[in-house]
Amino acid sequence: MDIIKQSEKFIGDIIPGVREIILKYYQMSYDVEVKNDNSPVTIADREAEKFIRDKVMKVFPEHGIIGEEFGTYNNDAEFKWVLDPIDGTKSFISNTPLFGTLIALTKNNTPVLGCIYLPVTNEILIGNNRETRLNGKTVRMPEEISLENSIVLTTDLKDFSKYKPQAGFNRLVSACRLSRTWGDCFGYYLVATGKAHVMIDPVMSVWDKMALIPIIQGAGGAISDFHGNAPESGNSIVASVRGVHGKVIEILNS
Repeated sequence: MDIIKQSEKFIGDIIPGVREIILKYYQMSYDVEVKNDNSPVTIADREAEKFIRDKVMKVFPEHGIIGEEFGTYNNDAEFKWVLDPIDGTKSFISNTPLFGTLIALTKNNTPVLGCIYLPVTNEILIGNNRETRLNGKTVRMPEEISLENSIVLTTDLKDFSKYKPQAGFNRLVSACRLSRTWGDCFGYYLVATGKAHVMIDPVMSVWDKMALIPIIQGAGGAISDFHGNAPESGNSIVASVRGVHGKVIEILNS
């Protein structure tokens, strides 16, 4: 069994445990801490990441790990797992189901496998840059759509004024059919499955973005940073139907 198939099976095997941990705390009372970057973190984030890390170390002892909550392990490894146990913690603590778990496998720091798992709906979206499947069924984004018929998503409107030019995003919203803040990993799930057409985050960490790249590319879409460069190297993400990607980048930066 090659490493991609082995890793897909591994993700499928650990997902029930991840779901059990997260749903144990969903819509329950717990303490919410604020990290140095002003982002919230809960016991669910930490327990879920620890669970995944322990499983990785047992099944793939030679692999490395980069996790949002517990940092880097074996950073010089050829293969590394990049983990965001709850992407969308603000939604999670608001008792809103628009959050998920992000798991990526990288080879020499290039993502070769990505997973978005939505615990509330129990959906697994997994991509390997060539194919993306939702609960085992192949999904494809439309190849073309006009910008005026597009649904554009972002996570937080405040992030644009803080990290990128607000005027560019305002122009994009004016040019599209509909805009919503169905964000975090849920927004990329919607784009990859054809329910929306553009998803933008003006600031991203490595654990936020690595899983998205094989998923969007595997579904036939385009993904880059805010300026159209390789998504691995930047600190922002624009994912879209391939036919509108260039226009989106142009509008954001004009």
